[in-house]
Amino acid sequence: MTYSEKMLEQIQAGQMPAAQQSFTEALAKDSDDMVFSLAEELYGMGFLHQARQAYLHLLAKYPNEDELRVNLAEIAVSEGHNDEALAYLAQVQSDSDAYLQSLLVAADLYQTENEYEVTEEKLKEAYRIASDEPAVQFTLGEFYFMTSRFDEAIQYYFELIRNGYTEFAKVNIAGRLGICYAQSGQFKQALGYLNQVSPEYRTSDIRFQTGLTELELGKTTDAIKTFNDLIKDDSQYASVYPELAKAYVKENKYQQALKTLQEGLAVDQYNARLYAQAADVTSHLGNNKLMDEYLKKAHELDPDNLTITLEYSNFLLHTHNDEANVKLLEPLIEEDEVDPQIYWNLARSYQRLEKFDLASKYYREAAVTYSENPTFLKELVNFYREAGDTEQMVEELKHYLKLVPTDDEMQELLEQYEEDY
Repeated sequence: MTYSEKMLEQIQAGQMPAAQQSFTEALAKDSDDMVFSLAEELYGMGFLHQARQAYLHLLAKYPNEDELRVNLAEIAVSEGHNDEALAYLAQVQSDSDAYLQSLLVAADLYQTENEYEVTEEKLKEAYRIASDEPAVQFTLGEFYFMTSRFDEAIQYYFELIRNGYTEFAKVNIAGRLGICYAQSGQFKQALGYLNQVSPEYRTSDIRFQTGLTELELGKTTDAIKTFNDLIKDDSQYASVYPELAKAYVKENKYQQALKTLQEGLAVDQYNARLYAQAADVTSHLGNNKLMDEYLKKAHELDPDNLTITLEYSNFLLHTHNDEANVKLLEPLIEEDEVDPQIYWNLARSYQRLEKFDLASKYYREAAVTYSENPTFLKELVNFYREAGDTEQMVEELKHYLKLVPTDDEMQELLEQYEEDY
């Protein structure tokens, strides 16, 4: 038994001091081929320091072996020593047998530094040199996949499939293609590939994407089954609950949708959007008390989320809880940019509270945006009528009828007043 083999056995047995002694003996007495194999094994096992020592030992004996430099660069990248890695890679010339591998390591390095343009440049050069090399195709596909450029990733994954690779580096290629097609809006193709993923690769992510794709294709019953099966096997997969609830809503099964969201909230209790979605589902069940509870919780969790705030405000308006609506919205008026819907909602509440000066103020603010909105104008006409401002009412009434000349009720109202104005 060689010292290299002995070291590996001792590592497996957890005999680390003895393994280190065998490593020292291996460098001194084992063949260079055996030491190289040992270095590869150690790198794969995560013993980067010892792997580096072995490669340096060999590089001292074979200074022209660029493969050793690339391997050392790869270790340096893994340890976050990018300057050291670049120094090794700079010594590998374009005519070297190790140049292709050096490009892949360089691409990995620049990706760790978020320099994606340089990463892409290195990978494209590798592809020009060896477009049929599966490792190059896979790495390009993964780069585009990880940077959400799914249309571009498809080409390289498809090349792997065409060349007979259904998996590579423990990644299922059909699954990748399925996700890419789905993210690109090509749902029929996506489902075809997702259904090809073998059971051992059907992760929660793959199953979730399958359900989403079925939902997009209108296969609601299939999606519900896919999502429920996923929950059965992985109940902590929080993303599945809102999508399953959406599927139930499509089937008008609001009680089941609410139950699903409540189960989701047990898993992800600080998800404001989940509470807001539960409130929306509850609105179909006529339970205003529960809807108020959910919207209030959503707002507490994410008070800066304007969508949730306006959803809560609209609910308070609907239930005529005007004082609560004013309390909710007034603090937002001091912000630099105010959504015009806030002005409109405040105006409505102040009108019902008979605070006409404030209502008039906020209607004017809202009119900057909604002056051509018939719904707003009709409401504004009714406000001025209630406030006793007949002149302003007639002016807005005429404006409204230019937009909606077929509104007989409002036309009759104008005729009642236009003799005087």
